[in-house]
Amino acid sequence: MSFDEALKVASRDKRFMATIYGMNTLLIHKGIYTAQEFESIFIEWVNKKQPKITPPVRHSRYSANDRGPMADKA
Repeated sequence: MSFDEALKVASRDKRFMATIYGMNTLLIHKGIYTAQEFESIFIEWVNKKQPKITPPVRHSRYSANDRGPMADKA
């Protein structure tokens, strides 16, 4: 398959993925960076872009004026 044929066959997303694959493979083979360095930078980017997960807010089943079931025992 020629490069032009591959461009015609692949979707836009597949062309993008093939470009990234080709660039990273070439850079690793040329010794510009290692696969481990790429993975580290990839993980760093994903961590920066992930939405911050906050723990769910725990709601008390008691009102602000209610001291709870153990209040009388204190």
